[in-house]
Order: sequence, then structure tokens, then C-alpha cells
Amino acid sequence: MANYLTSTVIFKAGNLNYGESSANIISLKRLSFQGRSYSYISRQALRYDIVRIMNEEFKMPLTPVGSDGKVVQFDASATIRDYPEIDLFGYMKTAGEGSRGRIRKAIVRLSDAISLEPWNNDIDYGNNMGLSARGGNLENMIFQTETHRSFYTYTLTVDLDKVGVDQNDSITLDNQDKIKRICLLLDSIKMLYRDIKGRREDLSPVFVIGGIYNSGNPFFYNKIELIFGRDSIKIRPEPINEILDRNFNDQNIKDSTYLGHLNGIFSNIDEINITDDKKLNIEGFFNQIKTNLNNIYQ
Repeated sequence: MANYLTSTVIFKAGNLNYGESSANIISLKRLSFQGRSYSYISRQALRYDIVRIMNEEFKMPLTPVGSDGKVVQFDASATIRDYPEIDLFGYMKTAGEGSRGRIRKAIVRLSDAISLEPWNNDIDYGNNMGLSARGGNLENMIFQTETHRSFYTYTLTVDLDKVGVDQNDSITLDNQDKIKRICLLLDSIKMLYRDIKGRREDLSPVFVIGGIYNSGNPFFYNKIELIFGRDSIKIRPEPINEILDRNFNDQNIKDSTYLGHLNGIFSNIDEINITDDKKLNIEGFFNQIKTNLNNIYQ
């Protein structure tokens, strides 16, 4: 039976991904939904920072790159045996014009991280007055930056049966190496942060829900909504609870689902229909998933 890890994360941060600038206005990446604008962080940006954390904090070697003509790609000699990055996130390798490329699809799938609060046209006004004055009142550049601080959500799905297996190079790693690579991924997500425009923003989870299932469906993707009260923030429980009651391949979703949350953020965790022993703190959630991995790869 196939095994998949999926988890949906909520974090809180601001001004995380910019698009094209127009004149002196620096624009956030945004999308429209039901007539309102929401900022988002692309899956490519999330992937970049996850890999960066793996390298900077956990000393994972970065995969060497080269080029084939005008195409920048991973070095053709690099394999998943030595480089966890291409094991988890896939690769495409070509070897000259007209050659047949080798492709290994990503086994770690990320969604964009989309804000859970609409953008309300907030704009920051700035200039470089300090440098201008230091240089003797040089001409000053005025700029405007769109700003948005919000809760964001994204979903991660991992095909556990394909970790450490590459048919292109006839490689199959042992189970302990597979466990180490998924734990490396989980640890990077647990402490994720992003450097952007002189700031360091914390992208670590304040809420996470998921588990290991026999379906690759990202069950809780697009099911997260927040309700803002005067003195509280709630997670809308109805769509989550309906997902928890579903069955797939004789497996009840609730039986394999765990929840992790940071105390003091959301006031209605008790309304999510998971037993109390599966409602954990953030550290407890990731430790539980790691424990379950040992059962998968035993």
C-alpha cells in the first residue's frame, strides 16, 4: 500500500514575496479571489528557503549546477545518493542538443503560501534620506512598497515510497537514509525563516495538521479559513471536521491525523474533532510524524 505524508501549515509573517516593480512602486505578489486581493509566496520561493535552511542550518550539500546550452540545470553527474535536494525536489538533465533528457519528478510537492487575510492597499513610503544627507544632500530617491502582514497557509505532500529511489541511475538507498532525509525536511519546515529586503521573517508553523495516509491527496489544502473576533482568532472547524470524517481505502482520515499548535494563537482548537492525545504542540507534532516514519520504513 502506498504511503504519503501530507501536512497543511499556518504561519504569520509579512511582505514575503515581490513581483514586478512599476516606476517607484514595489509590488507584492498577489492573486484575486472572490473580489479581494491576497498576497502569496510562490512555491518556488518556499522551496528555495527550505533548501537554504537544509544547507545553512543542517549542512546538507547543495547540488552542483551546470548548463546545457542556455539551460541552467543540475550537473548531469549529480545523483540522489549524494544530494538529498534532487532526491526530494527532482531534476531534469539533458546532455546536448537533440539528446534525450532524464527526468525525476519531485516527490515533495509544495503549494503556494497564500494569505488568510485580504490585502487592503497598505503602502509604505520610504526614501534614502540618511545616505542623501551623508553625501551632502544628494538627490533623494523616493519609493513606495506594498505591505501586508497576515497569516499564511501552504500544504506539503511527500510520496514516501519514492524517497531514495531513482530508476534513472538504478539507486535505492537504505531505509535509515530515507528516514534521515524526511526528518531533514521536517526540521527545516519546523524552523523555516526567510531573508528579504533587510528583514528576517519567521515562517515556522503556528498551526499544522496532517499525517501519513494511503492516499496522496492533500486533504487539508484549501480547507483553512480564519475567523477574526474582537478578542480572539478562530480556525473555521466545519470544513476540517468534514474531511476528518472521510474514509479512503478502508482508512478513516481522522485515525491518521495529528494536529500541532502554538498556544495562545487560536482560541478554538477544542472544536477540531481530533482526540486530545493527537492535539500536540508544534514540537510534539513533528516528533510524532518522525516516530510514524520508522513504522513506514521498518
